[in-house]
Amino acid sequence: MSEGNSTAPGPDGKPNKPHPDFPLFPHATKRWAKKIRGKMHYFGPWDDPDGALKKYHAQKEALHAGRKPREVSEGVTIKDLCNAFLNHKKALLDAGDIAARTWLNYVETTKMVVEQFGKNRLAVDVSQDDFAKLRTVMSKKWGPVRVRNFIQQTRSVFKYGYDSELLAAPLRFGPGFARPTKKTLRLERAKKGPRMFEAAEVRALINGAEVQKKDGPRLVRPTTSMKAMILLGVNCGFGNADCGTLPRSALDLEGGWVNYHRPKTGITRRCPLWPETIESLRAVLADRREPRDPADSDLVFITAIGLSWHKETGDNPISKEMRKFLNVLELDGHRNFYALRHTFETIGGEAKDQVAVDHIMGHARDDMASVYRERISDERLKAVSDFVRKWGFGAALAASE
Repeated sequence: MSEGNSTAPGPDGKPNKPHPDFPLFPHATKRWAKKIRGKMHYFGPWDDPDGALKKYHAQKEALHAGRKPREVSEGVTIKDLCNAFLNHKKALLDAGDIAARTWLNYVETTKMVVEQFGKNRLAVDVSQDDFAKLRTVMSKKWGPVRVRNFIQQTRSVFKYGYDSELLAAPLRFGPGFARPTKKTLRLERAKKGPRMFEAAEVRALINGAEVQKKDGPRLVRPTTSMKAMILLGVNCGFGNADCGTLPRSALDLEGGWVNYHRPKTGITRRCPLWPETIESLRAVLADRREPRDPADSDLVFITAIGLSWHKETGDNPISKEMRKFLNVLELDGHRNFYALRHTFETIGGEAKDQVAVDHIMGHARDDMASVYRERISDERLKAVSDFVRKWGFGAALAASE
């Protein structure tokens, strides 16, 4: 950087121009940019204004004339490409357009790309054989579903390079970098078995079950919070994030409803609550600790030490607690808390009103009927909910009537 230049961050976190007549501006993607002939062009990262300026002077004549600069991608390394891609995705994360989990997946993807291809290697030199070798490494580490996702994300990195004009031409990935076939994915799913719970297992999760211990049989029950979350899972198709972020304002326990959008998609949902779910939620609220963080003040579920049950990154507390409980009950297999959502979808579908199931689940279908449909009656939602309840507690309900 030239002596006397100052690019200290301003109030908005963006650096100031090194000097008043600096021709570029700090773009939100953390690169120096300039709009030329109605199109945005990028010239280098914030921390290298001199390099960005040099690149601009080398290309400005062609850009202002409407021509494509020669050898656009000559010096773009794998590290440059991945950093630019992550800066772009970080801006989307900060704007709330992608989730923290999605951001971490992109970080992991670019880390693997850098490790396999080399950070100083020119991006344009990566060949189809290199991509095929990368897929082989992925396949040895992960199952087909994760391989499919990482192949798609890797493709996104290089597509971004071309779309943002870091690369002069799109790269050819070759047939060796194909996603796993649908047949492979189906076989993998069949190998793991159904990802749902049967009625007896649901009752065991909610009410507890007798487990043989060294000192004799013992009745193992879920904690108050876990019981309520399990009920929300099978009653409303709630997942981990749904329970962890559920605000008290979304509950109408007197009327017996929960109205809460899916945190993942923002799609609104309305679900009738079973008497068992209402009773369990009342118990949670009656015994609820004050949260340590004021931002969590409206959350329904607070841990015993005053923390939120929601965690976007790392180990999810609900998943960990559910895993411990499943292990104690010896309900093994490839199932977790999210399998409750699979359970509701599967059994609710047998009520023969998929529109009502979709509304409770927070699913949006890309069809004309969904575009024209303005509302769905509470009676239809209750019919699906009652069907699932009867499936899970049929004999007990009949005995109590």
